[in-house]
Amino acid sequence: MSIPRITWTDIVEILIISFLVYHILVWIKNTKAWSLLRGLIVIGVFIFLAYVFRMNTILWIVKNASVVAITAMIVVFQPELRKALDMLGRKNIFSSLIPFDSNRNLDERFSDKTVGEIVKACYEMGKVKTGALIVIAQNDPLTEYERTGIELDSLVSSQLLINIFEHNTPLHDGAIIIQGNRVVSATCYLPLSDNMALSKELGTRHRAGVGISEVTDSITIIVSEETGRVSVAYEGELYRNIDADFLKERLGGAQNKTIEERRFRLWKGRSKNEKETNK
Repeated sequence: MSIPRITWTDIVEILIISFLVYHILVWIKNTKAWSLLRGLIVIGVFIFLAYVFRMNTILWIVKNASVVAITAMIVVFQPELRKALDMLGRKNIFSSLIPFDSNRNLDERFSDKTVGEIVKACYEMGKVKTGALIVIAQNDPLTEYERTGIELDSLVSSQLLINIFEHNTPLHDGAIIIQGNRVVSATCYLPLSDNMALSKELGTRHRAGVGISEVTDSITIIVSEETGRVSVAYEGELYRNIDADFLKERLGGAQNKTIEERRFRLWKGRSKNEKETNK
């Protein structure tokens, strides 16, 4: 027996394939594609048995229906494929793979004063059970959602936010979008999440908050009109019943402070203490 010679090209190919397979499996696991995949496995086992026992009629049907089946899969998985391609387009592949430390000077997205005003307004509204939906833009443009509302250009303040969401006022319905230190639009319509894992007790406001976080990198703050509790949605995850310190920390992480430090690590991982237990 001869052992095949392994070159650097082979190692790189193995790493690339492993990386792609891992992320495809994670994507399948986190979407409804997981249940559909199990159905496909059952069909695959059935086709294998048909091949073993020479069921020629079934094999002929499978052979001729394969092209139609591929087209049907693309149609069925269209929302998940669109989301996966969108995430791939927004992801910085090189920064995920290059393990070197880097300190980058970045433009601050919004000030500490804006963070304080947002946090103050949210918990003031929570005390009197005033519902609110606040979308804070980061890198992804939110122009298409801004156009669904009424254009504003107002400096962020707690008084302004409270007044916008006050009952029976012209701007209280829908979401507001904050870009930098300014409120740019109000009464905006957001896409609703179709995530079946979300609690059934959550209403349209929470589903809209999660929905916009699934298709953009924005941070969305939701104040419940029924309970007064504050939640935040980011990257498709909903963190419920959070306190002011958690909200400040989350917004502070999105500020793009002057120096961004990166640790020396090969693969990025998710922080284990990010999610609130009552998600």
